[in-house]
Amino acid sequence: QVQLVESGGGVVQPGESLRLACAASGIPVYVTTIHWYRQTPGKEREWVASIFLGKTPNYAWSVKDRFTISADNSKNTVYLQMNDLKPEDTAVYYCKRAGDWGNGTLVTVSS
Repeated sequence: QVQLVESGGGVVQPGESLRLACAASGIPVYVTTIHWYRQTPGKEREWVASIFLGKTPNYAWSVKDRFTISADNSKNTVYLQMNDLKPEDTAVYYCKRAGDWGNGTLVTVSS
């Protein structure tokens, strides 16, 4: 059974950084694709970034050049480094693998 547990959310000011972590169990991250999504109240869940086989990243245009997705195979964890955060990045961030979702971690960007 695959389980995904997100962590690292918090409250930051605009321009600051956060690193989210998605700890996976039940499958090695280097044999699959892990995605990050985010959701704000009243909106659909939005795809943010993916990493294929622990190596190849892909990003939504809205976060490209600010966010970096990476994988640590020794920890079986996928990270989302978020720099130059903006108020519009405020959301609950989820990681996903196939049909499995984590419970999310809240990121709030506010001055």
